[in-house]
Amino acid sequence: MGDSTSAVVCNGPGTVYNASYGKQESPTCGHTYSSTWAAQKGAKYTVTATSTWTVNWQANGGGGAGQFTETRQSNVQVAIGELQVVR
Repeated sequence: MGDSTSAVVCNGPGTVYNASYGKQESPTCGHTYSSTWAAQKGAKYTVTATSTWTVNWQANGGGGAGQFTETRQSNVQVAIGELQVVR
């Protein structure tokens, strides 16, 4: 995550965003940064997303059945943009 948090693990598909939620935190999975990124202008961070699927399958007509696990991973470099709010 670029801060002292090493990873965020989400179990399940998460919550579909709706504009009526505004900037509320996700009720199912998310991360909130507790300090500013202002001093890190132009810095890029590696984001790694991993998805693991357990697949149960069965052939029609009793030809077989089974289960397998598939894991996919993707990495991307991202620049962190920031909006600071004054209250």
